[in-house]
Amino acid sequence: MPDELIAQEPLADRAASRMLVLSRAQESFHDDAFVNFARYLKPGDCLVLNNTKVFPARLHGRRNDPSGGQIEVFLVRALNGSETEWQALVRPAKRVRPGEKILFGEDLEAEILAAGEFGERTIRLISRQPIAGLLERLGQTPLPPYIHRSPSAADRERYQTVFAKQRGSVAAPTAGLHFTTEIFDRCRAAGAEIAYITLHVGLGTFAPLRKSDVAEVRLHEEYFEIASAEADKMRAAQRLVCVGTTSVRTVETAMLRGGLRAMSGQTNLFIHPGFHFRATGAMLTNFHLPQSSLLMLVSAFAGRDFVLRAYKHAVAGRYRFYSYGDCMLIQ
Repeated sequence: MPDELIAQEPLADRAASRMLVLSRAQESFHDDAFVNFARYLKPGDCLVLNNTKVFPARLHGRRNDPSGGQIEVFLVRALNGSETEWQALVRPAKRVRPGEKILFGEDLEAEILAAGEFGERTIRLISRQPIAGLLERLGQTPLPPYIHRSPSAADRERYQTVFAKQRGSVAAPTAGLHFTTEIFDRCRAAGAEIAYITLHVGLGTFAPLRKSDVAEVRLHEEYFEIASAEADKMRAAQRLVCVGTTSVRTVETAMLRGGLRAMSGQTNLFIHPGFHFRATGAMLTNFHLPQSSLLMLVSAFAGRDFVLRAYKHAVAGRYRFYSYGDCMLIQ
């Protein structure tokens, strides 16, 4: 895929993206625009959206030693309620060992507690001030590495869905970035219900696959939650239209654990070809990285060969790829 197709900036209008529409039954696709998304909905449909909220997870500091070397810390998952202990990625990782400290300024430092299998670190944040407030001030929006620029002030708003509510993600559920209040009004006018789930995006969603045999792949766990009222809406629906792979993984996790009902916990569900979908009737999703669990999930839903044909069409048609890019509706 040509590098120039990777979207580096969001469009001025959230809803202005192109949308490739795939029909699984006919194994056909056609070009459309996301502003027409509601035309594909009908009474009895229920949109399932992930209301997780991205927090400024990227910190820049220096080693607390004579070298004063620059260190980047990417917070991935809070390990306690006070947000003082975290699973994190550290760069350059080889230079940071357990017992060392990193200084961030404004009375914030991190102590390295342990090293993980794939370069992760367990760290403790230390400050006399509330940690959450310091992260908002010192942290940067965690744009993905394929966006080759520093985050801007505008990214704080644009790398966030308009319905974001529950703070806890290090990456946006990007299929939801296209929605606006007006689009939601059109969806309701089409007769669709709207339900919200929460899945905090972490390493389980965006980490690259490290095994060639899918049977050996184990994703990192991510926290999810379904409220009772939202589960009621989903059970009453004739078709669940999941917005994003995180919504798919949440509802399919729930089905594997007894059905769509109130629940919360951790999931590391890895969906790949051969998976039996029990809840998802249609899916809106962005275009994903090669060799990723996300592309395998989409291939499981629509068929690998069909999906790759659609991707080739998107490349030829100069669609915009990845987080700030265009989308596809699979039904």
